[in-house]
Order: sequence, then C-alpha cells, then structure tokens
Amino acid sequence: MNVWAKRLGSVMIAGALLTGGSVWTGVLGVSEVHAADIAQQQNRVTVLGKGEISVKPDIVYLSIGVESFAETANSAQKHNAQKMAKISSLLKKTWKIDEKDIKTENFYVQPNYSYSEKEGRKVQNYSATHSLEVTLRDLSKVGELLDAAAEAGANNIGSARFSIENRDAFETQVIEKAMANADLKAQAIAKAAKRQLGVVVSVVQDEAANRDVYSYGFMNSAAKSEALDQASTSVKPGEIKLMTQLYVQYELK
Repeated sequence: MNVWAKRLGSVMIAGALLTGGSVWTGVLGVSEVHAADIAQQQNRVTVLGKGEISVKPDIVYLSIGVESFAETANSAQKHNAQKMAKISSLLKKTWKIDEKDIKTENFYVQPNYSYSEKEGRKVQNYSATHSLEVTLRDLSKVGELLDAAAEAGANNIGSARFSIENRDAFETQVIEKAMANADLKAQAIAKAAKRQLGVVVSVVQDEAANRDVYSYGFMNSAAKSEALDQASTSVKPGEIKLMTQLYVQYELK
C-alpha cells in the first residue's frame, strides 16, 4: 500500500514539473516578442508634416436679408415677406441665380422690450428677420449685386465668404507639401542621431487639420463720382488657404 502511494506521488510531482516548465517557456516567449517589439520601435521615428497652399477663390457666399419692425408680430412678418419677395424676384429674374443657389440662412420674429422704473419691462415692438445665403460664381459682380439688393430693400447685408468650389482639385498639392515637410524633418533627425533614414512605415492624415481657411471679403463704398448716391460697393476676395497635416513614421537604419 505504501509503495503505490510513493509511486503515485512521484508521478504527480513529475507532472507538476512538466506543466511548470511549459508555463515558464510561454512566459519567456512573450518576453522575447515584447523585447523585439521595443527594439523595433527604437529604430523608428515619427514626425508631423504640414502642408499649405494659397489659391484664388472661385465662388462666394453672400448673406442678404431684410429686417422689419411693427407693433405686432403678424404685421412685422407681413412687411418683411413683401420686402423679401422683391429681393427674391431680383435674384432669380434679374440676376438669373438658380434656385439651388438661394437658401434661407435665418428666419425669426421676436419681441423687442423697453424698460422703465415705473412700468418695468414691456413690449416696445416686434422685429422680423429673414436672411438668405446666395451663391455667386462671377466674383467680379459681387459689389454690383449687393448694391442692387440694397436698392431692392435689403437692409441686413452680412459677410461675403469666398471659397473654392472644388477642393479636391488641390488636394494632391497640399498632401505633397506635407510629405515634403515630413521628409525634411525626418532627415534632420536621422542626421542628428547619426543614423540613416529608411522607408516610410506608416502615414496618418490628421482630419482635424485637413481644412480650408476661408477669406471674408472686405467691403467698403468706393465713390464713382463726388455724389454720395453714386457710390458703389467694392469687395476684395483675397485668397483661400488649404491646409493638412500628416503623421509619418520612418524606419531608421
């Protein structure tokens, strides 16, 4: 009986030793992989490449609207609707602007209050506002269109936002500039570290930085003659900046 017990105990110990050996082998394998990964990362460098180009705009978005005041909200809205109908007719019939290039930007009717110590706050009148975003592709006509809209009753003319209609046409140029900038930085780092620059391992574009910096036209009145009523609006479109950023990882030799 004692002999069988001893033999069984020997088998159990041997099994435990074999199992433990396999566990330690697994742990050593993971450590080796981790060490190899660290060594690989030490032989790489990641830089941020920036690209930017400036282009002339070919489209402008104009904010044109009307604002009316009346004793009641209904009256203010009706007066405003009459003025807006005249402006819409001007844009579509006289200027031949397509329906898709005219959209409502803002529309609201609200009370305006006055305050006195005797009566407190009370409604003074109501204002109705309706503004349109108008897309124009002939940039030489911007000032002329704004003047025509003002003559038709527009009294709430906002910004002139210049842009480019097809950004994709310039996408390649911006990316190439960003990659050239990344190459320059990576080469400088490799040289400083007394290493040689290898192949590109990965490239990630920063979507947050992949944007356009729009140009807001400067508007002023430039007199054609000495008579003030003959003054016209002059708008300078400026340029549009297209920008992007790339995170580029290189191999170091």
